[in-house]
Amino acid sequence: MRRWIVVLAVVGAACAADTAPDNSLEWRNVLGRKRAAIARSATERQRQVYADALAAFVTRYPSHSRAREVYRRVQLDFARELASLGRYQDAIRFYRAVLSGDPFNAEALHGLSAAADRLMVSRQKLLELEKGMSQREVSRLLGSPIPGWTLRTKRPYCTIEAWYYRTNDRGVAGLYFRNGVLFGAEENSHAKLVPLTQPVAP
Repeated sequence: MRRWIVVLAVVGAACAADTAPDNSLEWRNVLGRKRAAIARSATERQRQVYADALAAFVTRYPSHSRAREVYRRVQLDFARELASLGRYQDAIRFYRAVLSGDPFNAEALHGLSAAADRLMVSRQKLLELEKGMSQREVSRLLGSPIPGWTLRTKRPYCTIEAWYYRTNDRGVAGLYFRNGVLFGAEENSHAKLVPLTQPVAP
């Protein structure tokens, strides 16, 4: 996945002139790789091969309108996948890349707005937290913390980890995990603890 990000970023910056007007054979080759990449049984390698082929083609033929359209679709799909994983900053980069060439793209505009909103949490979202939540469950609710906004402390009998988030009233919320399980939360904008509800018994 990291390599795909790099490949797409490089293509987004490409601005070389189209010096070979007859590129139909190369384009068919790219589409042939696409069929393998989108099959239900597609492997990660097949998807990567398609991404590489598409990236190389758009780099060589930036004036190829169909290739640009397909590439834009790949960027949007990848941004949506990143957002679903809580990687909102990465998703924002791809949405902005799409908007740089298509400033009125409705999907990119909506995705950018949604991802930006998820980078900040509301008190209502914080009040949905429950004691005993796993880090994965918290990530699904609030998204993953911004890189560098976590702190881990190893103690003799446990590991304490803190996750920090910006709040939509310009404060900071702190979430605290003991061995990967949520046990406390607070937000400094209100200078008080966030009450965690007890998990519902199965």
